[in-house]
Amino acid sequence: MGGTEQKYVTEAFDTNWVAPLGPNVDGFETDISDYLSNQGGIHTAALTSGTAALHLALKILEIGAGDVVMVQSFTFCGTTNPISYQGAELVFIDSETDTWNMCPNALQEALEAYKHKSVKAIMPVHLYGMPAKMVDIQNIAAQYGVPVIEDAAEALGSTYKTQKCGTFGEMAALSFNGNKTITTGGGGAILTNNLELAKHAKHLTTTARMRHAWEFRHDEIGYNYRMSNIVAGIGRGQMEVLDERVAQRRANNQRYREFFAGVDGVTFQTEPDADFFSNYWLTAILIDPELSGGISREDVRLALDAENIESRPLWKPMHMQPVYEGTK
Repeated sequence: MGGTEQKYVTEAFDTNWVAPLGPNVDGFETDISDYLSNQGGIHTAALTSGTAALHLALKILEIGAGDVVMVQSFTFCGTTNPISYQGAELVFIDSETDTWNMCPNALQEALEAYKHKSVKAIMPVHLYGMPAKMVDIQNIAAQYGVPVIEDAAEALGSTYKTQKCGTFGEMAALSFNGNKTITTGGGGAILTNNLELAKHAKHLTTTARMRHAWEFRHDEIGYNYRMSNIVAGIGRGQMEVLDERVAQRRANNQRYREFFAGVDGVTFQTEPDADFFSNYWLTAILIDPELSGGISREDVRLALDAENIESRPLWKPMHMQPVYEGTK
């Protein structure tokens, strides 16, 4: 915690405004939009999770059964599950070695192979805070007229070519889960530079209840996805220390690099060049037992665990998950 979160939470209690919506929600959304774009143009809706944000983006773009969504395989299931919620077909795209994110070349090949099908979205991920090659991905997507939904759940504070992650796609998602760079304990946000899409998102997240109606009237199927005023209060305090948290994560990453310097068989997920600025939400390494004297990833994990230090394997690619067996 940064120290000011309690102030906003106390205000929520003092005003007896603890339910979804409220001044803290409005303020948190403004804080996020201002952070992501000094010139305006980014609209934010604060939600219950990053997964909800991705689900909502798919819903708003009218993606459903019979449609295809091309998605990065190397990610968490929170990226892919919303596609299944909508009944769409997943096509998994491999990662490239520079960033570990969606490979533009593999994406181009997949789009060409599926050009006679209804490809409705491309969903790259900024894995562990490392920006994907968004310019290449967007240029390829434009060739085929396919919108990009940007999974920036792990990448608040990261930039690519000086542009903030979360501002590239037609729509994007952030996460404020308990382990993220900043947290609301649980929560997320949907982002877009399209005001009409933003209005539709806020409408759907409040169960599509029609405004100014004294009775409960709903004009489409909506969702109970809005963030509460208390949770948003935590987020407002966290936004005040976001840059500090990013600097701390990057300092931790540098500490690990210095520790492993000269150790054979250990490589890091690394910014390819000056165009990339990662928040290094997590420091991720690869261990090659053939170069490390037989020491494996599991050996390192168990040794750390014995010292009460948490570590974990990288995400298991989605195309290798039992739930997606048989997916292309």
